[in-house]
Amino acid sequence: MRLTILGGGGFRVPLVYGALLGDHAEGRVSHVTLYDEDPARLAAMTRVLADLAAAAAVPDAPAVTATRDLDEALRGAAFVFSAIRVGGLDGRAADERVALAEGVLGQETVGAGGIAYGLRTVPVAREIARRIARTAPGAWVINFTNPAGLVTEAMAEELGDRVIGICDSPVGLGRRIARLLGARPDEAWIDYVGLNHLGWVRGLRIGGRDELPRLLADAEALESFEEGRLFGAEWLRSLGAIPNEYLHYYYFNRDTVRAYQEAGQTRGAFLRDQQRGFYAEVGRAGLPAGAALAAWERTRAEREATYMAENREAAGAGERDESDLESGGYEKVALALMRAIARDERATLILNVRNGSTLSVLDARSVIEVPCLVDANGAHPMGVEQLPLHAAGLVTAVKAVEREVLAAAASGSRADAVKAFALHPLVDSVAVARRLLDGYAAAHPGLAYLR
Repeated sequence: MRLTILGGGGFRVPLVYGALLGDHAEGRVSHVTLYDEDPARLAAMTRVLADLAAAAAVPDAPAVTATRDLDEALRGAAFVFSAIRVGGLDGRAADERVALAEGVLGQETVGAGGIAYGLRTVPVAREIARRIARTAPGAWVINFTNPAGLVTEAMAEELGDRVIGICDSPVGLGRRIARLLGARPDEAWIDYVGLNHLGWVRGLRIGGRDELPRLLADAEALESFEEGRLFGAEWLRSLGAIPNEYLHYYYFNRDTVRAYQEAGQTRGAFLRDQQRGFYAEVGRAGLPAGAALAAWERTRAEREATYMAENREAAGAGERDESDLESGGYEKVALALMRAIARDERATLILNVRNGSTLSVLDARSVIEVPCLVDANGAHPMGVEQLPLHAAGLVTAVKAVEREVLAAAASGSRADAVKAFALHPLVDSVAVARRLLDGYAAAHPGLAYLR
């Protein structure tokens, strides 16, 4: 079985390949094709993957090839992982800088930064979806590209239910809660609902019993893990739920913007500089065996330790604990999804899929993030309780913004793009929205289509 990774020179590709090395079941991936427009990044990742395979000493490790030809990469693929970054980390750094100059959030998936990233990415994602539909019509597409819900919805216009978005945040959150409650994560049912980076754990059932109220009643336990320290026990009890970490940008927006403005460097600028150093190191001639993998592991450890540092500073949450450093494992979610489809092994996973009739406040084509039953026919959203008004308000407002981004990317209309910025809950003025778009258009040649 052949897997193609779009954005194959990306930093997190070794996570996927490492997960594949540990999969020895029937019908496993035998060949991985890396596609990227940057030859230096492709060469670096090929080195890291070779080191990974050598360290694993797996006799039948998936073969790896690299190409800059998209159609060549897609031909014969059973699965396509889309993990592109339009504009690169330079683009992310600019997104943050332009927004902060206007006193609003520039995070890559939330607020003005997410809108700018979406306006750059949606036209490219739509073209990729068309190429997949033409060149590999039988392939299943697993979308990693941020903003994941928005991009999955754009690709679904061409691919329907054959594109599924994934994110590791809900899985990581559910795993931390289950362990606090003394349960194995794979034995717990996580009642999670929302949009990508805008969702809530509303219950966690173990043996049919909802154990979340037990956690909410224990302030010490609540504030012993990352989300508890970010939001505080009092606010979590008020909500009666545990929000995804990204909701910190909404609930504590002013505090977070101030922390970002006072930081010496934005997250995007930090990652840009960090990865420049990594790719330069791995690209050197004469690198000894294992050195590329060692450099990647060292860089990744620093990346994880500094994740959402400004939010933790704003909340007074301190450094990340070792237990917080473990993500949901997006590569493990992707592999579980791929297994369930390819082998018809039923699994329940939290995924980004089209709504259908799951949430009554949204239309059928809206991509939402909810538990899904996965089998050979794809991912099917499971029934959930409807959202309370405060959550429904946020979800519908952000979905309206996403629709304006999709409209602007299709029409090239400046008016639609301004409307996307102006309607976002974290942008407080139409005048600011216009200045944001002007700033992003000046920073990104890829937004020249807006007129």
